[in-house]
Order: sequence, then structure tokens, then C-alpha cells
Amino acid sequence: RYMSKVRELGKHEPEKNKSQWKTMGPAKVAVPSPNDFLQKRPKEPKLAPKKKEQDGKRLLPLLPPRTYHPVIHIKKNFISKNAIAVIKGEPKKPQHFCVDTRQGDKYLLEPSGLFPKYIKKKNYGVIPKCVTRRKEEMKREEEEYQARVLEQLKKRAMKALSEEERTNILK
Repeated sequence: RYMSKVRELGKHEPEKNKSQWKTMGPAKVAVPSPNDFLQKRPKEPKLAPKKKEQDGKRLLPLLPPRTYHPVIHIKKNFISKNAIAVIKGEPKKPQHFCVDTRQGDKYLLEPSGLFPKYIKKKNYGVIPKCVTRRKEEMKREEEEYQARVLEQLKKRAMKALSEEERTNILK
């Protein structure tokens, strides 16, 4: 079996490097005095104590005394106010529903999608302005394109000669 040559050195090396004071109990540190006990949030800044009087003048109290009651002269008759609102208000519109069984089971038409609520809108069937504007822009661009094509064709086209010029050239 293989045996390393440095095995013996490895066994005794930790013993050589140990110091005597490392294993002889806790370090000799001064014991803290009982007056220096840990306190709650010691590092936060502390506010100065509040002063009752300042320069001989008594400060006004921040809150009114407990016996203070504000004078309230508001007296409303909520019952008559609500009654007038009900009388003058518009009545509720009946909900549209469908009865589907002999026992009278019914379900509302509006959430089911069977009630035509969209055709009753003011702008039903009106083409949106953005769509008409886009169509006009496309039509204008098409006309401009056609005009450019015609100009190009006219530039490339052959020139029509009059009869006199034609006869002169042929001669």
C-alpha cells in the first residue's frame, strides 16, 4: 500500500501552530458596567423634551379641551328631502327577461346578449370619423399616384408632328 512521505509532517503540523492562549478559555476582557445595558434603538436621534413655557410666555394648547363642543346649527329634514327626491325622480325601467319553463324560471335578456341594445345607440350604423378620414387619404394618394404616372407617360410619349413637318422630314 502507498504511504506518503509527508504524512508524519502533516500529523504534527497543527500541534506546532497552536498557541497556548487559544485553548485556555475565554479572553480576558473588561466586564461591562451595569449602567451600560442595551437600550431600545440607541442610535436613533432623540427629540428635545417639550417645553411648557417659552420665554415666560405660556404656549397655546395644541388641542381644544375635552369640554369644548362646536356649535352646529345644521338641521336638515332628511325624511322629507328623500321623499321629494323619490316623487320627482324618474321611475325605474323594467328589466327585459324571458321565461323558459312551465314553472316560470326566467333569465335576464340583457346580459345574455339576446336583447338588441346596440341598435338603440345614437351612433349605430354611423361610420367612424377615423375610417372616413383614412379612406379620403387613400383616395387622395391614389389620385396623386395616377397623376404622376400620367406625367411620366407624357414625358416619354412621342411628339405628334404636323403635316408640314412630316413632309419636310420625309423629303
